[in-house]
Parts: sequence; structure tokens; C-alpha cells
Amino acid sequence: MTNPAQDHRGLTDLLASRRYFRKFETITTHLGRVAAVMEAEGSLSREDVKILARYIRGIAYTFKALSMKYLLVGRDTGQFFGSLAIDATESGFPTFQELLVMANDAQQAEAHLENMPGIAALKDRMVRQIVSEQAIPTRLQFALSQRLYYEELLGGHLFWARMDPRIDWVEGFEGRRKYRIYWAVYDGQINLPTIYVLELDDTGRTALPKDERRWPEVQRHLMAQSLGALKLLTIARGFDESFDDLHPKRLRRFHIGPMYSHSFTRQSGPIRDVLAEAKSPPGEDWTLAWTSEMLRSEDVTETRAGWFSTVEREMFALDPFSGRGVDTGATETQRAIILPQRPFQVLAEKNPPGFAAVRKFVVSPGGRVLSY
Repeated sequence: MTNPAQDHRGLTDLLASRRYFRKFETITTHLGRVAAVMEAEGSLSREDVKILARYIRGIAYTFKALSMKYLLVGRDTGQFFGSLAIDATESGFPTFQELLVMANDAQQAEAHLENMPGIAALKDRMVRQIVSEQAIPTRLQFALSQRLYYEELLGGHLFWARMDPRIDWVEGFEGRRKYRIYWAVYDGQINLPTIYVLELDDTGRTALPKDERRWPEVQRHLMAQSLGALKLLTIARGFDESFDDLHPKRLRRFHIGPMYSHSFTRQSGPIRDVLAEAKSPPGEDWTLAWTSEMLRSEDVTETRAGWFSTVEREMFALDPFSGRGVDTGATETQRAIILPQRPFQVLAEKNPPGFAAVRKFVVSPGGRVLSY
């Protein structure tokens, strides 16, 4: 077995670290625009886009917080503070451990801020040190960066390692109600944000969000099954069999990433050659993969439950066109990449095998998104 730690890389260089965070600031901005284009094309519903936008903002806030934490990496701050660890082989994103540490820091953010000088006081001390000692106030800069980090954590709305399920009512009242449940995880096996959306029918007596027994059980069940290695078919069938009065009609999963960059990741295959040949300037040396899986129920069958009753069980549709529906465990799988103009031009010229069916979203320096 390979050691995952061997795939991790610490960004110990100050300029490289700041370029990395600026890159993701750009990428997360484009993600929202790509989702809007997919909505306009009909491949995403308005509700899906709203949910995605919520989690994309969380990803952006997480990167902003981490950029404050590691703002002075590589500088003599008087303390050993380490560097951001990224998965340089599989994902290009920060490692799962970084998010666990961040969640722990968030629990203690108020206590840290209570014992720190305010922003105005720190800036005043910096000016005094620059004027009186004619020296760069590195340690004060570090103190300010940590204060800003904890303030970001206290502000909330970040993308955490676990984002527990939320539920929205769609339609229906007595007898049969429709709900949309959504949640997200930072998959520790592949170090990528993964977003889930489940639409279901509820035939229980008590509305699911108000059911003190079922709703906590549903939340625990869904979080326990939120593993990228599990097929959607496995997740949906397990849910269907665990809850007799909840009927999963559509399950969708979005994988945000991997991010490839010639400067930061050790990718292999055609993407490596494309990025190397493109020789893009800083800020444009990247490609982000985006994968959407969807499983839909196509019919219902009645099965016996005890001596005198029956329950509904869903029959899920598998992809009839690719011939790999059983292998993928999904009705439909859409793969896309988001990339700047220069890498796209090289990709179009090289036209490597396997990329013909991959959607390409090309972003211009001005932020416009074009779909190919």
C-alpha cells in the first residue's frame, strides 16, 4: 500500500503559498459562473445551483481562512507554525488533516481572540516599530494574521470536514410530502469536497423535519454513507431499505476537483502534458475537474413487510447508453473540466484520447465562461 503522507506537500515558500491561495480564489469565483451556465443549459436545476452556491462559498471562505493562517509562512515569526499541507498527487486541495485542525481551532476561536490585541492596536504597533526601529514588524504581522484567521473561523459559513444534512420542503402535505436533503463532506480518502443532494417522498405520519426519531436517524445514516468509494446505487438502496416510509427518488453527488497545476501538483497523463506545454502565466496554470453523478428512480415495486402490510421499494435506472451503468452505479455521469484559455487551446490542439466526451468550461481573464 502507498503511504498517503508521501503524496502530501508542504507549501513552505511564502510566494508559492500566496500564489496557491490566489489561484483558488480565482477558481472558486469561476465555479459559481460555471454552475450558472449549467443551469442555463438545463443540466442543473435552480435548486441545485442554490445548493452548490452555498457550498462553493464555504470552500472560498475556507481558503480565505487558511490564507490568513499561513500568510507569513517561511518568515521568522518567532514561532514554529508549519505550512499548508496539500495533496499534490490526487487532488491539489489541502489535506483532510488541515480541515480537522481548522475545525478544532474554530472551537477555541473566541478564547484566542479574547487574549489578542485588536486590529487597530496591532497596526499602531507596526507603524511605531517601522518608524522607531526601521524594521519590518514580522512578528506583529504574524499576530495580526492569526487574529484575522480566528475572526474568519468565528464568522462561520466555511466548508468543514462534515456538513450535516439540511432539509427543504418541496411540496405536499398530508399523506405524501416531498423533501430535498443536502449535505457535504470533505472526503478524507481523496481530499476533495463532495456535495450530495437527495430528493425523496415521505409517507410517514409526522413530517420528517419534525420527527424526533426519524430525522436524527436519517442524518446519521446519510453521513455514515457519504464515502466517495460507495456507488450511488449502494447508498440509495441502503437508505430505501432502512426507512420504510422514506422513498429516495433522485440522488446526486458532485465531486469538486481534483485541481491540477504544473507548479503545484504531480499529475500524470494528458493533463500534465497540456499544462507543461501551455506555459501559462501565474494565475492561469490550472485545470479543475468537476464530476456530477445522478441516480434516479424509474419505478416502484411493492414488497411484503410482515404478515399484513407491504412497503414501497424503489427501482433505480442505470445508464442505458454507456453500457457501464452497473459499474458506475448511476443513471448518469457527467464529467467536466474548467480551465483558462491558454491550457484549453493546447488541449484542443493535442486532442488526447478520452477527452472528447468531457465538457470543457473555458474562462477568460475577464471572467466570462464559455462551454464546449
